[in-house]
Amino acid sequence: MAATLSKSERLCGKKAIAELMERGKGGVSGCLRYKFLPTDGTGVTRILVSVPKRHFKRAVKRNLLKRRIRESYRLQKDLLPVPVDIAFLYLDREVLPSEDIYAAVTAVLTAVAARTAPKTE
Repeated sequence: MAATLSKSERLCGKKAIAELMERGKGGVSGCLRYKFLPTDGTGVTRILVSVPKRHFKRAVKRNLLKRRIRESYRLQKDLLPVPVDIAFLYLDREVLPSEDIYAAVTAVLTAVAARTAPKTE
């Protein structure tokens, strides 16, 4: 799989986001809360990254954190065995270094992979 993040890999549209937030399963890992939902017919994993304006008033910091989360995901997206929609929500009130965000994204992707892996009997 190419280590890029194309437009088709970004979750957009009110219906898709609302469905993910309502029906998706989730958890917390480090500085990230996540929600995921196996995709129906798109065949590609799509992500949504959110950093609350409540904690970071300046767009520069929000954009920095979103870039770090997307980069961490982009480098590790091969960890997911099946296509899912994932929302990453940043929780911490401080700007964490890239290494901490990378570790949190790794934990999220392994947890999602474990919960969505096809069951073999």
